[in-house]
Amino acid sequence: MESNTLNMFEMVIGLLGGLAIFLFGLDQLTSMLKATAGSQLRDVLARATTNRFKGVLAGGFTTAVIQSSSVTTVLVVGFVSAGLMSLQQSIGVIMGAEIGTTITAQIIAFKVTKYALIAVIIGFVMQFFFKTNKIKQYGMIILGLGLVFYGMNMIGDATRPLRTYQPFIDMLAQMDSVALTILMSATFTALIQSSSATTGVIIVLASQGLISLEQGIALVLGANIGTCVTALLASIGKQRVGLQAALIHVTFNVSGVLIWSNFIDEIAAFSRWLSPVSLELTGMDRLAAEVPRQIANAHTLFNVGNTLIFIWFTGVFAWIVTRIVPHKEPTGPGTIKP
Repeated sequence: MESNTLNMFEMVIGLLGGLAIFLFGLDQLTSMLKATAGSQLRDVLARATTNRFKGVLAGGFTTAVIQSSSVTTVLVVGFVSAGLMSLQQSIGVIMGAEIGTTITAQIIAFKVTKYALIAVIIGFVMQFFFKTNKIKQYGMIILGLGLVFYGMNMIGDATRPLRTYQPFIDMLAQMDSVALTILMSATFTALIQSSSATTGVIIVLASQGLISLEQGIALVLGANIGTCVTALLASIGKQRVGLQAALIHVTFNVSGVLIWSNFIDEIAAFSRWLSPVSLELTGMDRLAAEVPRQIANAHTLFNVGNTLIFIWFTGVFAWIVTRIVPHKEPTGPGTIKP
């Protein structure tokens, strides 16, 4: 039967090619945004040290602009290592970065990806035919955004045949272990070092009607753990306080996942209530229309809820990581020992 045949080579090439274009576009977008607004954003982060709530706003704003919580967290690790920000002051910024990164998922869920090639054309023209550096930079931003959307389109086209491939449908039906789903998503995110890419793939799979909202939420939770790897890598070779800042990121995300993984059904119910419905559709078509927006909203709900819970415990987080990685005691001939 046609529903039981699948050109695996074409699907894998389309999936990996789309993911490569997405990651390349995201890298170009992030790099150009850092180049055009990086110094101002660094100033925003450096000044956001008066209290934890300003830190959350600064982290959220910075990440929403540069479309990468990993970049924001790496900047924070650098600030803490350089003594420009205390460990406890960094916690609010890290929490805000997790909220800011949900913007990418919301954009993808709004199905603006159909305008991908328009953005690619406009960005290419601005970058190729204009000589002014500022226009060329803005052109690369638009081009990068177009490539992000085009990559998502390619992933969607590659995975569409799975909608009628019975072995894959049967496998998804058996994927009921929340812990295993979270682990799988965390591993994938750690490998590609982009929770935005993982969340984008999750939403694309949902837009094909291939995964349920509950499965999508578990995958999103895993992506939030996997993204911590980038900050840990950035802390290599830094002062111990830089590693402590990276561990804040790990502790915050893992703690949130441990809590919210017990309430996936409740998050799903609230997200369904919050999201638009397509009553005119039925079956897989209705899932494909509704679930992407529901997953994007669930992603936002998780990160906002996480911050609302843990913003009051920044001192506890700082205490925990300083016990895991204590400050190194000075040693040497001039050291006075008690």
